[in-house]
Amino acid sequence: MLKFVKGHLEHIDGVEIFPIISLLIFFIFFMGLFWWVFTMKKSHVNEVSNIPFEKDQNNQVL
Repeated sequence: MLKFVKGHLEHIDGVEIFPIISLLIFFIFFMGLFWWVFTMKKSHVNEVSNIPFEKDQNNQVL
């Protein structure tokens, strides 16, 4: 099956740029996420980590 896909893609001009663009998008997204996580303030991390433990007035566990 891969042989058929590869055969069709070999005849398309400029198709080799798409894997490079995909890798760049992937890399930039995760580097941005990495930077965002490591620059978060500790107070914000503590506040967000305690959200599941707070009791909600509408959804109280019996």
